[in-house]
Amino acid sequence: MRSLHDSTIVLQPETNGTFVAYVPAIAGCHAWGQTPQEAQQELANVFERVRDEYLEAGKTRPDNIAR
Repeated sequence: MRSLHDSTIVLQPETNGTFVAYVPAIAGCHAWGQTPQEAQQELANVFERVRDEYLEAGKTRPDNIAR
């Protein structure tokens, strides 16, 4: 079973001092935070929601979505 920890995660600083974290392989799987840790923590929540949406819609999951 794949999880967020098995996925490629990009973490980058924004010009306003916040941070964005995202999974390039999954459209819409991104989150912001005041710190890198906060952005990654919020990304975990977004990843769960995206995974659930794929499952509920019966869509084919990208490789980075856990089964």
